[in-house]
Amino acid sequence: MSNDLEIDVMRESASSVVTILKSLANTDRLLILCHLAQEELNVSQIEEKTQINQPTLSQQLMMLRKSDAVSTRRDGKQIYYSIKDEKMTVVLTTLYDLYCPKV
Repeated sequence: MSNDLEIDVMRESASSVVTILKSLANTDRLLILCHLAQEELNVSQIEEKTQINQPTLSQQLMMLRKSDAVSTRRDGKQIYYSIKDEKMTVVLTTLYDLYCPKV
């Protein structure tokens, strides 16, 4: 019986991992998340840092919201984005360490 319980837990965890990987499996979304791993940013800051223009930026931010990868908060007319789950930040930091050139 414990094996059945273990596979259920593994299946649930695998589902969470797949959702995270889907969020990362797009160049624009990955760039956005890499910047958000560093700090909370508003839409204009994300556009400036990533060089992703509208409407592509809005589309990718919507996908990140739908996949529950980011949190938003409103301050006046500005919407700020941040990474929702600390585990995502760990994944992004690891990917950065493995694949991004050291300066």
